Amino acid sequence: MEKSLQKLLIIGSVWPEPNSSAAGWRMMELIDFFKTENYEITFASSAADSLYSFPIEDHGINKITIELNNDNFNDFITELNPSIVIFDRFMTEEQFGWRVIEHCPNALRVLDTEDLHCLRLARQSCFKEKKDFQLSDLISDTAKREIASIYRCDLTLIISEYEMELLKNHFKVDSSLLLYLPFMLPKLTESETLHWKTFEERKHIVFIGNFYLKK
Repeated sequence: MEKSLQKLLIIGSVWPEPNSSAAGWRMMELIDFFKTENYEITFASSAADSLYSFPIEDHGINKITIELNNDNFNDFITELNPSIVIFDRFMTEEQFGWRVIEHCPNALRVLDTEDLHCLRLARQSCFKEKKDFQLSDLISDTAKREIASIYRCDLTLIISEYEMELLKNHFKVDSSLLLYLPFMLPKLTESETLHWKTFEERKHIVFIGNFYLKK
């Protein structure tokens, strides 16, 4: 008798855009990992498609459009009955987490932070105000929401060691709730490192933004 596939539901704040953002690249890494583990993957989002959206449906991923504050999501997730649900950023967990708990209580709930948003916003504020960052700058409504989301989930993926230490030592989050998972890049070979150009031979640098315009 053929074993049924495990089901993974990813609820995205946006559709993956690996060619336009690091977050999109990160999401595709997670998708590729679960594909190698033979999961049946459904990606759901309430966001509109963009020119930069990756065609996930062409790569064996079920693509589902969902709506905020719509009870149809309850029927959708009950029928899908995933064993794992990944929330793309804490805002998505706020919007859909309680519905997942109510209708799929046995599903493992995983929060993919992408970045620790309270840290990012605190650093941004300090830069604008031309002052040095202090841990006290982290105290904000965003921090309260983000930490609450972490506690509602079974596991939270953290991309940097600094964020791991911050959550454990400053916010006192138990390490059992956190998983340090940096970018899953292929390991460099000795041949590649031996053929790197010297510092003097290198020039130019390109920064790729996320297309958001902020005044």
